[in-house]
Amino acid sequence: MDENRIELLKRVPLFAGLDARDLRDIANTMKERRFSSGDVIAEEGQTGVGFFVIEQGEARVEVDGEEVRRLGAGDYLGEIALIAEAPRTATVTAETDIVALGLTSWEFRPIVETNASIAWKLLETLARRTAEQH
Repeated sequence: MDENRIELLKRVPLFAGLDARDLRDIANTMKERRFSSGDVIAEEGQTGVGFFVIEQGEARVEVDGEEVRRLGAGDYLGEIALIAEAPRTATVTAETDIVALGLTSWEFRPIVETNASIAWKLLETLARRTAEQH
């Protein structure tokens, strides 16, 4: 497994508490996805099932039609889609050709269900994030 992919996953807050073995398990499950310039990767208000970490390229993030930020190598989107079928909070459009690592909820769920340490670390991370928001 490419160590760069594990380093990319370390940047994702949802995975912050995971050790190298757990990150490797997740990285091994992820698949390379390619998007062409102009492709919509996620659409605001639509239910999303995919989580992506950008390896190469740039994307534009819009909320209510207004650009709110840009994403590049190392940035990610859709982490909530791994756990809950919730509407996307923004539209993300490829500004350049993009190479990303992708993971769906149905690929992620068996990893969590068969590895209690991953499940517990994810619960801790989510609890911390919830507490920080209040």
